[in-house]
Amino acid sequence: LDSEVDGADLQKMVDRKLLVLFGSQTGTVQDVAERIGREGVRRHFKCRVMPLDSYMIADLIQEPLVVFVCSTTGQGEPPDNMKKFWRFIFRRNLPANSLSLMDCAVLGLGDSSYPKFNFVAKKLSKRLIQLGSNGLLPVGLGDDQHDLGPDAVIDPWLKQFWEQALNLYPLPPGLTVLGDDVILPSKYSFQFEDDATSGVSVEPYDKNAQDKYLPSQLHPFPAQMISNERVTDENHFQDVRLITFDITGSSIEYSAGDVAMIEPRNSPDSVEQFCQLLRLNPCKKFLLKPNDSAIPLPARLPQPCTVKYLVERYLDINCVPRRSFFDLLSYFSPDEMEREKLKEFSSAEGQDELYSYCNRLRRTTLEILYDFPHTTSAIPVDYLFDLIPEIRPRAFSIASSQLAYPSQIQILMAVVRYRTKLKKPRCGLCSSWLGSQNPQQSAVYVPLWVKKGVLQFPTDTNTPVIMVGPGTGVAPFRAVIQERVVEGKRGNYLFFGCRGKSKDFFCRAEWEELSQKGLLTLFTAFSRDQEDKIYVQHRIKENGSLIWKLIQNEQAYFYIAGNAKMMPTQVTDSLKSVFQSKGGLSEPESEQLLVELERCGRFQTETWS
Repeated sequence: LDSEVDGADLQKMVDRKLLVLFGSQTGTVQDVAERIGREGVRRHFKCRVMPLDSYMIADLIQEPLVVFVCSTTGQGEPPDNMKKFWRFIFRRNLPANSLSLMDCAVLGLGDSSYPKFNFVAKKLSKRLIQLGSNGLLPVGLGDDQHDLGPDAVIDPWLKQFWEQALNLYPLPPGLTVLGDDVILPSKYSFQFEDDATSGVSVEPYDKNAQDKYLPSQLHPFPAQMISNERVTDENHFQDVRLITFDITGSSIEYSAGDVAMIEPRNSPDSVEQFCQLLRLNPCKKFLLKPNDSAIPLPARLPQPCTVKYLVERYLDINCVPRRSFFDLLSYFSPDEMEREKLKEFSSAEGQDELYSYCNRLRRTTLEILYDFPHTTSAIPVDYLFDLIPEIRPRAFSIASSQLAYPSQIQILMAVVRYRTKLKKPRCGLCSSWLGSQNPQQSAVYVPLWVKKGVLQFPTDTNTPVIMVGPGTGVAPFRAVIQERVVEGKRGNYLFFGCRGKSKDFFCRAEWEELSQKGLLTLFTAFSRDQEDKIYVQHRIKENGSLIWKLIQNEQAYFYIAGNAKMMPTQVTDSLKSVFQSKGGLSEPESEQLLVELERCGRFQTETWS
């Protein structure tokens, strides 16, 4: 009889499985997915949290309970780590009852200032229902534009989800939900080696090992920096660099529109400060052991690894931390005042306070650890991976053509540096690191790989391209202009905008030489060189007749690249006004033409915030 009861209980535990799958571009979605996983563990579910493209999709038909958390990128595109899943789930030959055994819920995180707000989450939710799944509650649509951020939607959505989940999958007899006073186990345990000089080398680059792999996030290519040239005037407030990397022997192939992914690292000063705060010996080596067999080891970390390597290249100690950081930190605090403040920051009621202290000022993890000294000195090293996210690679539009420079990649990069009310200026992790390198003084190697970009250019020699790229938005257009010139393609029209002709007119000599040779038609907008500000959208309207002729009669492609704030919308509005003033279209007709151009790939944008 006992064995029968045990078997029934065991079956119930087997059924109480929760799978949380996420598609994340910047890490925000991953943070939410991991929060759901932790809340599931408190409710005694056997939880797995993983990126969609790391999951064996064929197993989905056997999953009882799944939460999908996803963001939307660009023009309604899925994030990189769910693209394979996205293609699979929309196959037309999937049977309508494929997922009939699955209970599911979909949570989207987006920004309602973008036209395709939470497009991926909405579309996925509909598709899962088409395939027979049982949706437990309406799709959640978190919005960055809300005063309290996406948590304003996430908190009530999760409350409703757990009510539904526990109705369907009740707690096993004798168990209750683990309270907030109970700290969950860490993902990993550190096993430090006694002798810091023994064991496997953890030097970052093994040239022989590199030869076996096509460069990727797991196996980036150590590209040597050849030059690091400032392309703005020394007196200009913004420091922009044209950086050249040597990719000889890498097997990297790229074309115009592709993106260089670069793995940044923390500065030596930051690494030293962090190690001192947590009383860690940077030279010490360790092995990692997962505390749950379902959690894989971090793929990018060597085993064994030094503390210095971990802090310099993996832990994002200079990011602005999320709410979950304060929540976990509160468990370690031996100081009552610090603990109360951390609990306030991690509560739903304290989100205004947290925003003022952390997000508005762009306060970093490292700075916050200084602000909570008693807590910081008590952080168990085993919880580092739970507290601090992995450094994410940075994406840069490639600003060169492989046809023109076969063994090089060039990027056009603004060094990010700005002030908030904090005394110390805020600095971009990757741009500050790259900007500080001097390849003339010593050899500099930068881990990178290439991924396909969103911009696709016409192959037909006679098709004109109209490119609108103010500031560093001109980078992908420099690549395509170089490519098209080598291929003998004319019909290259570039609208470039910046503040001043003598201040930040990137690649000026190159553009002017191509213009003189008749290989490029260049339109410039220098916003601060006269009393009235002139932007690229004004030049679009001024040259409306030419643009209408190119689009209507010569099937031209139209591209916009650059900062996502206001420019793309203003340029698009100018283009629609050209359709009306020069093409005689009504407002609805101009809107429809733009939709049609976008549908057939003749209107494309690449924007970033």
